[in-house]
Amino acid sequence: MTHTVTLAQIGPETPKKRRKRPRAGNRVLSYIGGAVVLATVVAIIAVHFWPGFDPYAQDLTAVRLNPFVDPAHPLGTDAVGRDLLSRLAAGGKTTLWITAAIVGINMVVGTILGLLAGFFGGWLDNVIALLTDVSLALPAVLLLIALSAIFGPSALLMILTLGLTHWMSFARVARATALSLRGRDFVLAPQMLGASSSRVIRTHILPHVVPQMFIIAVTSIGLVILLQAGLDYLGLGIQPPEPTWGGLVLEGQKYLRLSPWQVVIPGIAIFLIVGGTQFFSQRFTAENTQPLRKVR
Repeated sequence: MTHTVTLAQIGPETPKKRRKRPRAGNRVLSYIGGAVVLATVVAIIAVHFWPGFDPYAQDLTAVRLNPFVDPAHPLGTDAVGRDLLSRLAAGGKTTLWITAAIVGINMVVGTILGLLAGFFGGWLDNVIALLTDVSLALPAVLLLIALSAIFGPSALLMILTLGLTHWMSFARVARATALSLRGRDFVLAPQMLGASSSRVIRTHILPHVVPQMFIIAVTSIGLVILLQAGLDYLGLGIQPPEPTWGGLVLEGQKYLRLSPWQVVIPGIAIFLIVGGTQFFSQRFTAENTQPLRKVR
């Protein structure tokens, strides 16, 4: 006698648990990247308390010393006897604070424009989208060259130019997030109760946007440092004798055959910061790519 067994008798099939792929390697790389960046920043700050710290003092009796030869100049000296360790630390401090200013302006401008475009939509969205397209089509280097020819190259000019021409990635992510949230119940309910648009944006939408903005900011630090070093190398940024990493590469290029370390040492510093931030940002990207949660 044959018995027929139905699916109802068997019951629902329990899905098999999928094994998560191990991400230990990515975590290790992110930790290494963060440690490299932290160690580089701490070293830059610590050198400023070095007993012989002076990035501008010249010593013509100690010209182009090799690294690790003279204890007074651990990384050697340049063509006029200036201490390379002091100039590297001073240039790193200048490079990092300018980078922080540029990324901060980009994040603030992009977040505000993106929230306005995504929340209100309509003609305001069209205007901001047009402004985004114009900013993407406008070469920042050529604009900085034109402005430098008019006003002269300076740190303030570079900060304002790069800070107002690289906000598009922030604006696009903020707009997409605001556009996806403006129809949710927890956004519509305060509006029906009479809450202003600015309060709704600050209280219910901005908390979802801020973590993503920080992810983009950490990722863009390395790109901004490379761009800034390139502009300093071209003479469009901070002018000598103020040291910068790009300026140190330009100064050392003249003596590349005789003293290659004058180019290699600032190049290694740029590599450590850029590579470390890129590896470190991967952890934030992996941890924050999750569905949006309701903010009470």
